[in-house]
Amino acid sequence: MASRRGQLLDGVLLLDKPQGLSSNHALQRAKRTLDARKAGHTGTLDPFATGLLVCCLGRATKIAGNMLAADKAYEATLLFGEETDSGDLTGNIVSQAGSDFQEVERARFEVVLDAFRGEISQIPPMYSALKKDGRPLYEYARKGVEIERPPRQVVIRELVTRAFDGRQATIYVHCSKGTYIRTLAQDIGRMLGCGAHLVALRRTSVGPFQLQDAVDLDTLQAMPTPQTALILPENLPEGLLPSGTKQKG
Repeated sequence: MASRRGQLLDGVLLLDKPQGLSSNHALQRAKRTLDARKAGHTGTLDPFATGLLVCCLGRATKIAGNMLAADKAYEATLLFGEETDSGDLTGNIVSQAGSDFQEVERARFEVVLDAFRGEISQIPPMYSALKKDGRPLYEYARKGVEIERPPRQVVIRELVTRAFDGRQATIYVHCSKGTYIRTLAQDIGRMLGCGAHLVALRRTSVGPFQLQDAVDLDTLQAMPTPQTALILPENLPEGLLPSGTKQKG
């Protein structure tokens, strides 16, 4: 019989997920720290990625639908000259720029970025949790099987260069739900003609929630009363919870 230990807590925890942990592993560590009976998160980050993970407990799980549909923002660092099968540094290199490749010109990079602002079409990556015949695509990918994926329409609302040195660039991306930043990096590299992949990714916002308001696991675990880190349902931004759910009935 399943254990029913833990407190019945209501609220939202804004967690700054560290690099190297899966989103679920980070969630479970936070759940144990809070002594919470049940908790869930509202949007996966890859293990190599860091940043804002919105964790919901109790009545606050009712915001999950809104959070999955919400805009998100990221800071992403692209390395030029190599494309990987996963679109990031965890994958295998599948193509490289020619031996004469030195660096990308800043002006050329900015022209290419402009092509990705607004509504664009993306083909979801094989290394994703999207399913085909009940199995996630990444299971096929690990076996070297390529599945045809229909393109999706997503919206890049803001795309700004934060840093650039010719060999890599850090960009800020504000985008609609369903946007794959790994695919964006890959497509930018292809348009540049040299290839590119992500070497760092940090999520900075999800809907109305901001990374600057998040707590990291070490800080949470060091708090004498970590439950005080929760945003209570009555303090959540207006419109996130269905009417009548902010107060216990």
